[in-house]
Amino acid sequence: MLLLMGLLMFSLAEAQQKERKPIDPTLTEVWTPVPPKVTPAENNAAPSDAIVLFDGKDLNEWTSQDGGLAKWTVENGALTVKPKTGVIRSKLKFSDIQLHIEWRSPSEIVGEGQGRGNSGIFLMEKYELQVLDSYESVTYSNGQAGSIYKQGIPLVNATKAPGEWQTYDIIFMAPEFTEKGTLKTPAKITVLHNGVLVQNGFELRGPTEYNMIPMYEPHGKGSIVLQDHGNPVSFRNIWVREL
Repeated sequence: MLLLMGLLMFSLAEAQQKERKPIDPTLTEVWTPVPPKVTPAENNAAPSDAIVLFDGKDLNEWTSQDGGLAKWTVENGALTVKPKTGVIRSKLKFSDIQLHIEWRSPSEIVGEGQGRGNSGIFLMEKYELQVLDSYESVTYSNGQAGSIYKQGIPLVNATKAPGEWQTYDIIFMAPEFTEKGTLKTPAKITVLHNGVLVQNGFELRGPTEYNMIPMYEPHGKGSIVLQDHGNPVSFRNIWVREL
């Protein structure tokens, strides 16, 4: 049905290019499928079809690196990195997603560059969106807040002052692999930082690497991972919509 509709649209477009005459408007109306109804987020709540990973109360949706209890601190509606306890990962695994997450670097400024309010959000456990206090701090451009770590420089620096809550709204499309395990389509990511576009359909070159060249290897769904980089960064209002 969709193929026939596409051929019809192409034929109509081709005919219009030659003649540019009006056509019956019903010929360009598509009635199915009907998009499902979703109640938008209001008052800092998640949309009606979202999976809430953290609502400010507990870490029931998260585990530690080894699958045990997540050891970060939950207080005043926020979860905060407990340094030296390791990363936490979502129990659920995802592929293509819309992710909303809010974060806050410590109000007390300690360190500089990569040592200042550092954490990270890993999609599918492999692809890192950097969290960092980049308000008035100098570091390499592909390592500042809003960067795809060591790969994608943000379009702008939209970072708020330390101690202020910030938002990331993320659209992530997972990589696709052929049956033989070769890369078919790279991962892509779009990020709005505090409502400002900082990554626009950026194509990742592979998983995040610190001191190696990124290289894809075939994989399936993965958890969302929040990084313990030794700084008490806080997070709240985390929800996901599977795409």
